[in-house]
Amino acid sequence: MNKGFTISILLLSSIILSGGCRKDLCYDHNLHGQSTRALLQPEWEQEWERDYGMSWQDNWPDKHGIHYDSLRPDVATGIASFVYHEDGSRTERHLPAEGGELPMSEGEKSILLYNNDTRYIVFNDLDTSATASATTRTRTRATYSDDHTDETTVNAPDMLYGAWIESYTAAPTADPDPLPVTMRPLVYTYLIRYEFDSGLEHVTLARGALSGMAQSVFLQDGHTSAETATILFECELKEYGAEIQLASFGIPDFPGDHYVQKSTVQQQGLNLEVLLKNGKIKTFDFDVTDQLASQPRGGVITVSGLSVTDEEAGGDAGFEVDVEGWGEYEDIELPLN
Repeated sequence: MNKGFTISILLLSSIILSGGCRKDLCYDHNLHGQSTRALLQPEWEQEWERDYGMSWQDNWPDKHGIHYDSLRPDVATGIASFVYHEDGSRTERHLPAEGGELPMSEGEKSILLYNNDTRYIVFNDLDTSATASATTRTRTRATYSDDHTDETTVNAPDMLYGAWIESYTAAPTADPDPLPVTMRPLVYTYLIRYEFDSGLEHVTLARGALSGMAQSVFLQDGHTSAETATILFECELKEYGAEIQLASFGIPDFPGDHYVQKSTVQQQGLNLEVLLKNGKIKTFDFDVTDQLASQPRGGVITVSGLSVTDEEAGGDAGFEVDVEGWGEYEDIELPLN
């Protein structure tokens, strides 16, 4: 009898111990529990301009010498995510371009996304999603800035994509909750063409400026600020003149996509400085407001009829000026106040 009682006690103890072991394993194994995670699945909208009546994609001229699609921006290399919580706080996380898991606490959220591989972009007021914006850094050029003191002069911005999710309910799930999102451009491209009638053989370097453009863009809905800036840039000499593929936030005080354009009009001016082979600098100025009116977010700007006379060239067309002579007007990067 004692032997049977002892065996019963041993069997009972074994059952209790084995059950406890399984319980511990279950609670310690994360895969059997739930967590609050979203699986970010981004698509990249690689548009370099928005069509507001020019229909460039369907009517692209051969004279441009490049394909329409060659102007499309590359996909970014990474994504910055900002999750805004109900208590006013936010959390930040960085993901690769293909997306990934985005952990967060339970509750109602708003989510702001943009690419994190920029160089000249400056982000402002990210603590509050409604005022979060992007601008670029200032730069100066003596030959332009000294004569145009009424507007900030800046670098062209890097490519910037963004997305805004107004409302997302984060709840515990066994598997990450799929969260598809489209990363849309907030920076667009202007193909600017300076077409010469004569005298291009006298030109050795060219640079320009586009004034009256938006100084910043708001990340939540893509509208541009009312403040204006002049973008300074270097040009590439072509057989017809000079050219630049210029990045910009677009025209100022313009709403996000799918909104109606406002009636306010800002004048836009286009400048070109050319360094002649005799060391002289010649300047051209144009009003391109009409061209920008139908191209608020990217497009083609063309000015023609430019010339450099033999008299302006000074008869020294065979003298190749040292590039250092252009250097005293070298651009200087400054932080934007």
